[in-house]
Amino acid sequence: MIPPAPARSGDAVAIGLSGLCLIHCLALPVLVGSLPLLAAWAEAEWMHIGFVSLAVPVSLWTLSRPPRDSLPKGAVILALIGCALLISGAIAAIDDALETLLTVVGGLSLAAAHLINWRRRAGPARRRRQIQRS
Repeated sequence: MIPPAPARSGDAVAIGLSGLCLIHCLALPVLVGSLPLLAAWAEAEWMHIGFVSLAVPVSLWTLSRPPRDSLPKGAVILALIGCALLISGAIAAIDDALETLLTVVGGLSLAAAHLINWRRRAGPARRRRQIQRS
């Protein structure tokens, strides 16, 4: 016999809360203990250059792979600006505040370009599913 919906929901909530408690109890001490290491990695120049060395080629490769129609010019401009800002933030000898600003704005621009690309790729598949349902 299947329990009533409120009971199943209560079980699901209880299981979820137990899982969160377990994660909190096990992961939080490890995270707190590793904060000095994480802070050192966050400030390391090799970390910034490493992220840019991964993000820029992957982004350019992904955005250059249109399925049928080309990527809108606005998305291309956002991607190029984002890549340029990320590279500038990683390699330019500037103060921390400007480096952070360049990196955040560059990352958001690149993310916006990927969102446009993702929605564009999902559009034809979504339309095909809607046609199949009708």
